Amino acid sequence: MLVNDDLQQRWWDLEASLVERFGKKPDLEAILFLIGIQEFGQIREKFTKEEKQDLMHVAVCSLLASSGYYEMEGVDEDGWPHFRQLKIMPTLNPAEQENFIKDHVLLYFEQQPLS
Repeated sequence: MLVNDDLQQRWWDLEASLVERFGKKPDLEAILFLIGIQEFGQIREKFTKEEKQDLMHVAVCSLLASSGYYEMEGVDEDGWPHFRQLKIMPTLNPAEQENFIKDHVLLYFEQQPLS
């Protein structure tokens, strides 16, 4: 499929740029973690396991906000963004889910380079 081939090539290009920046190839979870930190806006020496999960959740909500699935409601007293779901996610198999998220990650980096 041409669309999947294009997605895969764009994904490899993103991975290559992240390898250049960080010195190793990140997996999808690591990329979501990076986006979560960028959206949270606070860099710390260490995050707890729960905070890491929260950062990945922030990343997914931020990514899917561009397609109207979520909107940010606000930020709490600790600086954590909170989101509200606006519409139901499509029913996708695991491979389709991964491509759906990857496509949103690529769109995110096109609109907002990693700081």
